[in-house]
Amino acid sequence: MKTAAVVLQILFFIFLLPGAGCQQLLPLSGRTSKTDNDFDKLTAYSRFAPEKINIMPLTEFINTDNIRQISIKPYVSLLDSFGSQIKSPGIFRFELYQRAIRSAEPKGKRVVIWQDIDLNEPAVNHEYWRDFLRAYEFDLPFELDINQSYILQVTCLCPNGRRLSDEFALKLTK
Repeated sequence: MKTAAVVLQILFFIFLLPGAGCQQLLPLSGRTSKTDNDFDKLTAYSRFAPEKINIMPLTEFINTDNIRQISIKPYVSLLDSFGSQIKSPGIFRFELYQRAIRSAEPKGKRVVIWQDIDLNEPAVNHEYWRDFLRAYEFDLPFELDINQSYILQVTCLCPNGRRLSDEFALKLTK
């Protein structure tokens, strides 16, 4: 009787194993797997879209000929999901706030907001792009208030609908 049970188990495994590997498994999403010809290009390129914005430490005040007129020269880089600096279309908005000393919220009263800079057109985008820095360079003029610290905020409105923002503390040094 023991031999019959062992023989039945062996036959069961012989017929079960070849049948178990014949069916193709579907992905968890329930869709069929994609071939190389059906590659989703939008998904591949979305990893190279801007994920973060950074105001570079090169950002500074620039003196002009006018005593009360001064300019801020911000350098802004966009980073993709890999952390690489990239060139991308977008609309940039710059705002300058007074810096509130010894406060939980360092951004005080807004001093100035500049007109949005639209870099969606390739020629305009290239005009602001500095390839050797892998960043954008802007020129923002405003009236000077001596002995005041500021916070510069930049917001980039990306074509994919994302809104990226960064802040940078500025102090006028003479």
